Amino acid sequence: MFSAFKRLGADSLLYAFMNVGTKMIAFLMLPIYTSYLSKAQYGAVYLIDQWTSMLTFLVIFGTDSALSFYYYDTDDKEKRLLYVRNVMCFRLFVVAILFLAVVLAGPWIAGALFQEPRYVDLLYISIATLLLDTIFVMATTVLRFEFQTKKVVIWTLVKMLLVAVLSYAALRWFAATPEGLLIGRLVSSALVFLLMLHLTVKYMVWRVRFDVLKELLAYAAPLVPTSLAFWVIANVSTFFIQRFASLEEVGVFGVALRLATVITLITSGVQMAWRPYSMSMKDRPESRALFAKVYMALLLIGAFGLLLIATASPWLVETFFKPEYRDAASYIPFLSAVTFLNFYYLIVSTGLFLTKETGYISRVFTLAALLHLALNAVLVPLWLSWGAVAASLMTYMVAVAFIFRKSQQVYPVPVSWKKMALVLVGTLLSLIVIVYVQQAPIADGWVLAGWGLFAATLFASRVDRDLRRPVRTIEDENAQNT
Repeated sequence: MFSAFKRLGADSLLYAFMNVGTKMIAFLMLPIYTSYLSKAQYGAVYLIDQWTSMLTFLVIFGTDSALSFYYYDTDDKEKRLLYVRNVMCFRLFVVAILFLAVVLAGPWIAGALFQEPRYVDLLYISIATLLLDTIFVMATTVLRFEFQTKKVVIWTLVKMLLVAVLSYAALRWFAATPEGLLIGRLVSSALVFLLMLHLTVKYMVWRVRFDVLKELLAYAAPLVPTSLAFWVIANVSTFFIQRFASLEEVGVFGVALRLATVITLITSGVQMAWRPYSMSMKDRPESRALFAKVYMALLLIGAFGLLLIATASPWLVETFFKPEYRDAASYIPFLSAVTFLNFYYLIVSTGLFLTKETGYISRVFTLAALLHLALNAVLVPLWLSWGAVAASLMTYMVAVAFIFRKSQQVYPVPVSWKKMALVLVGTLLSLIVIVYVQQAPIADGWVLAGWGLFAATLFASRVDRDLRRPVRTIEDENAQNT
C-alpha cells in the first residue's frame, strides 16, 4: 500500500509540474502574441480557441472517462488495445464529420462566429490542428493509463514549447496575423505527430467493433450533459460579447481571462493534493475539525491573493501589453475570483465526495449553465464585458452556495457559513473599491482603502479565532458538553 501512495504522490508532483510549466509558457507568450496582434486580431484568435474547445468537447464526447473505466476493467492487452482503437476511430470519425461541415459551410460559419467571412481560413487551419491534437491526446492518455508519467510530462512540455517557439516565429517572419499564429500551432502539432508516430501508429487502425463502441458510448453518453454544462459556463460569455460588441472587445476580454488564470498556479497543486488527502483523513476522529480549518484558511489565502492581483493588475497590463489592452486590467480581479470559486467548490464539496453524493454536483452545474446563459442574455447587451463578468461571478457564487449547503447537510463540518459569506462579500467589495480607485482620477494611494475594508472584514468576522481554536475530535466535544 505504501508503494501505491508513493507513486500517487510522485505522479501528482510531476503532473503539478507539468501544469505549472504549461501555464507559465502560456502566460509568457501572451504579451508576445498581443504585441503583434491588434485587439480585433487577438479577439479572432480567442474566438477560434473557444470554437476549438467546443469541437474538442464534441470529439471526446465523454469517451475519456469510458476508456478509463474499460481499460482497467481488463488485464488483457489485446482487449485494451481494442478499446483504444475503437475510441480513436470514433474520435477521428467525428473530426471527419466536422471537417466536412467546415468545408461545406465554412464561410457561413465564419460569418456567424466572427461576423466577418474573411476569417474562414482560421476554421480550416483549426480543424487540421484538431485532427493532429486528437491523436496526440489519445497517445498521452494511454501513456497516463500505463503510468508512464514522465513521458506524458515530457511530451506535453515539448509540444507547448514547440507551439510557443513556432507561433512566435510565424508571427515574426511569416505573417503577423491570426492566420500566422495558427499556422505556427499547426506546424508544431505536425512535428509532434511525426515524432510520436512510433507510439500512435498502432492505435490508428480502422477496425471498428460496433459492440465495443456501443459499450463505450453507453458509458460515455450520460457524462456529456455535465461536461457540456462546464463548457457553457467557461466559454459562452465570449460568444455573447462578440454578438453584442465586437472582436476588439473579445480581444480585451480574452486577455483578461487568460491573465485571470494566474491564480491556478497556486490552486492547481492544492486541487490535485486535496482529494487524496481528504479521502485519507475521512476516518480520523478529528477530520471534520481539520476540514473546517482548511475551508477557512483556503478562503482567506484566496481572498488575499485576489487583492494582490487587483492591486498589481494595472501595472502588469501597462508593463507587458500594448496600451489598447489597458481595459483588461479592470476585469482581471473579478475573473480571478471566478477562477478561485471554480477551485473552491471542489474543497467545500468534500462531504459530497465522502458520502458518494457527487451526482448533486452535476445537477447543480447543469442548472448553473442555464442560469449562466440567461444572465449573459440579459447582462451582456446592457454592460458588454462587465455583463459577462457579472454573469460568471453570480453563477459561481450560486453554484458554490448550493454545493456547500448540501455538503454540510450530508457531512457537517464545524465551520461558520456566516463568517465565510462575510469574508467573501467583503473581498468582493474590496475588489470593487480597488478597481474603482484605479479607474477614477484620484490618487493611487486610495487603493489602501480597499485593503482597509478587507482588514475590517477580517476583524469583524474574527476568523482568527476559528484558525487558532485547538482541533478537537467529536468525542472530545461530546465529553466537554456532558
